[in-house]
Amino acid sequence: MAGNSYGKLYTLTTFGESHGTSIGGIIDGCPSGIVIDLEKIQYELNRRKPGQSEIVTQRKEPDEVEFLSGIFEGVTTGTPIAFQITNTNQKSKDYSHIKDVYRPSHADYTYDQKYGVRDYRGGGRSSARETASRVVAGAIAKQLLKDIKITAYTSSVGDIELLKPYQDLNFEEIENNDVRCPDAELAQQMKDKIKAIRKEGDTIGGTVSCVIQNVPVGLGEPVFDKLHAELGKAMLSINAVKGFEYGSGFHGTKMKGSEHNDLFNNDGSTKTNNSGGIQGGISNGMDIYFKVAFKPVATVIQKQDALDANGNIVEMQGKGRHDPCVVPRAVPIVEAMAALVIADYTLLRRQESKVW
Repeated sequence: MAGNSYGKLYTLTTFGESHGTSIGGIIDGCPSGIVIDLEKIQYELNRRKPGQSEIVTQRKEPDEVEFLSGIFEGVTTGTPIAFQITNTNQKSKDYSHIKDVYRPSHADYTYDQKYGVRDYRGGGRSSARETASRVVAGAIAKQLLKDIKITAYTSSVGDIELLKPYQDLNFEEIENNDVRCPDAELAQQMKDKIKAIRKEGDTIGGTVSCVIQNVPVGLGEPVFDKLHAELGKAMLSINAVKGFEYGSGFHGTKMKGSEHNDLFNNDGSTKTNNSGGIQGGISNGMDIYFKVAFKPVATVIQKQDALDANGNIVEMQGKGRHDPCVVPRAVPIVEAMAALVIADYTLLRRQESKVW
């Protein structure tokens, strides 16, 4: 299986399965001399971990990270940073009923057809549990970036949508509710919606918005390595993501060019920011903002038709512990992947300019 590594200079390779002994990764290319706050890394993992509230999967995992190399006395050494997170609460028997059955809209069928074998326990490698390793690497990338601020939040659940521009939001409110929406009233509506959907044995999707502030001018490469293209790739690599838009996004298609153009100020900043902080694939110093769409979780606790390994249509019902909505736990994952992209392009920029 290829495709387990991400990045050019700041790279992450992840390993492990949902119900294996552990998951983890190796970060290569992290500069030496970065003081690492381990508590901040664990804080990010706690935001993603299962069992943190009544509206997420009740699998109880402490998700405590253990570093094996690359950090000495709290400082990066410049060598590969290896880490692992032990799986402690697997219930593989919950998945025995799908050993020879392909669940609708999961990776079961495609994995089996591609590799001739699949780990059916919780989805194996296709499980979103893999994203915990990304959160670790993203948390270190955030500490590398220092002055750049990356903030994600839940902007919709189903048809309940936060329409306020991010400039009018208080980001301090994001962690004050289980949904991670910076609007308390809407957050309660979203939570009630998720609880109602869960009671039906069903699931629901939503969106996560992200803002990257204090980005310097010049990150990104022309043509095939545009900054927004890399952000899109990073976000679309997250489980359950179905869409990505940045800046004015699809709404921009309804505007005229004279309305959409971002006119300059004398200092090079722009009066508006329909470009989303990126022009010609290169950051222009304005805030980068984008939105990521997540589908409803494929496992529903309802009876559905499925395909078995012998080509028969059979009836099956989802079992086990699953999120009725992945969006609240996806917020730190979106931030982590954004941090990986910005860290990688920051190192590429320093290499180009020879400024360290």
